[in-house]
Amino acid sequence: MTDGQQNDTARELLPTASGAETRAAVAALLRPRRALALAGFTAMVAATAVGLLTQPLLGRIVDLAADRRPPGMITLPVVLLVAVAVVQGLTTGLGLSLISRLGESVLAQLRERFVERALGLPLERVERAGSGDLTARVTGDVSLIADAVRNALPELARSLLAIVLTLGALALLDWRFLLAALIAVPVQLYTARWYVRNAVPIYTEQRVAVGAQQQQLLDTIGGSATVRAFRLEREHTERVTARSWSAVELTMRGVRLVLRFYSRLHVAEFIGLTAVLVTGFLLVRDGSASIGTATAAALYFHSLFTPVNSALALLDDAQSAGAGLARLVGVAGLPLPPQPERPPVPRDASVTVSGVGHAYRPGHQVLSDVHLDLRPGERVALVGASGAGKTTLAKLVAGIHAPASGTVRLGGVDLTELGPAATGRSVALITQEVHVFAGTLADDLLLARPGAGEPELRDALAQVDALGWADALPDALATVVGDGGHRLSSAQTQQLALARLILADPPVAVLDEATAEAGSAGARVLEKAADRAVDGRTALVVAHRLTQAASADRIVVMDAGRVVESGTHDELRSAGGRYAALWEAWSDTRGGKGHGL
Repeated sequence: MTDGQQNDTARELLPTASGAETRAAVAALLRPRRALALAGFTAMVAATAVGLLTQPLLGRIVDLAADRRPPGMITLPVVLLVAVAVVQGLTTGLGLSLISRLGESVLAQLRERFVERALGLPLERVERAGSGDLTARVTGDVSLIADAVRNALPELARSLLAIVLTLGALALLDWRFLLAALIAVPVQLYTARWYVRNAVPIYTEQRVAVGAQQQQLLDTIGGSATVRAFRLEREHTERVTARSWSAVELTMRGVRLVLRFYSRLHVAEFIGLTAVLVTGFLLVRDGSASIGTATAAALYFHSLFTPVNSALALLDDAQSAGAGLARLVGVAGLPLPPQPERPPVPRDASVTVSGVGHAYRPGHQVLSDVHLDLRPGERVALVGASGAGKTTLAKLVAGIHAPASGTVRLGGVDLTELGPAATGRSVALITQEVHVFAGTLADDLLLARPGAGEPELRDALAQVDALGWADALPDALATVVGDGGHRLSSAQTQQLALARLILADPPVAVLDEATAEAGSAGARVLEKAADRAVDGRTALVVAHRLTQAASADRIVVMDAGRVVESGTHDELRSAGGRYAALWEAWSDTRGGKGHGL
């Protein structure tokens, strides 16, 4: 088994809803909008019914010409044809507008539910699935559904109404015309069933393949530095190529399926039209129908080509959109994390970690029997080699993950009892990966404290030494940052995150190498900013540099998922253990410039 296959096997993709679950979810979304749906359906029925007057009017003109009637008698049918066109155009526009509004409102609510559930997913659940799975759903799947709502849904509604009402009109002309037209139906139904049976698995597999392709691209690009460092460019290129070709092959299978689908539809058209023309000939010869009536019947059946082909062809879009919809509903239908009705209020800002163990995969223990106490207002630094478990412990304290064993308590209250919402207000996690949201700098800061005034924003920036560069921006706090806006440096981004921390004002702060991206030049500035941001709070700091650890109230040394040393800087240096060795190595590098853990 290849590494890529092992990765696929280890991944636990986010759920995909069954057909029944998807239909139930759509019905629930449509239920509050029944009036809008009824109005749109009524307008479309009226438009289609008015349009069906065209064929009888044309048949009337044929009869007038065949009977050699005066030319003036054609005037009324022609005027009525113009009226039919105008009325049909107006009612069609109204109906499509109402149906589009219905589809967009349903899609908007589905998107909101999806985002709400996605944001509420435990981080480890997203990590097990791979961020590519979630990305594919929120981009490709949403685009497919949006396109179907804006184009396929209105066209499908109009086509189905046209088919039903046209068949009814054929029956009104003569029931034998209807029987002749229905000869094509078995071929069309067989074609549709054959297509659906083959298309559903193809399109479902294709969406999964695209998700795997995006995940591989994210892994390769996001880890490009590591890939280059270990000379893994060729291996990762081969993985990307394999994922891409898998997606391409499934796409081409879908294309070949569509081509065969259309060829079978053409056969049904020719069979049905031949039957209607032969029936018309026989009825006219027997005197049971006029030439105009036979003409109207032929025109009716010919007018079915477009709606029938559109309805059946839209099965292609429907299958793709249906597969995407099932993937969205699978996430949107997840239950929200349970929230205590009255979250217990922590008695203080102390943190107690008792007997904590954690593993991301069975048999691969990351933390084992970790005990750690943080007194209110105490600043504790975590140090240790890469892979020692520092980041995992930080995430457990921040409530991002729930420990596999043991407990994490804030003020004596277990975080599982406290709940995600209360934990989020009590503990803030700042990492080296900070997102700058698109919008003004002020809006980005207001995310931490909505309603804060400009003096509060400026004070928070000043505390982290960021007010100078913020005022120097083209429009100061009104400058647009993030995607499409002014680009902030790594150090400025971290200062922005620390300013948010000050504005949010949680009693407990967890910093996971929050100053690591600054480089040597900006390290001192960021470390000073971090000290100010956590001043007065209980703080757990995953230290990237020993200077940051040395200034902490207490240092905790981790190794292989366990706490191996704990004490002040001076105590640990005097003990001559692991920390003393790290400090000695740091001291030998010309004052520790650029030395990290």
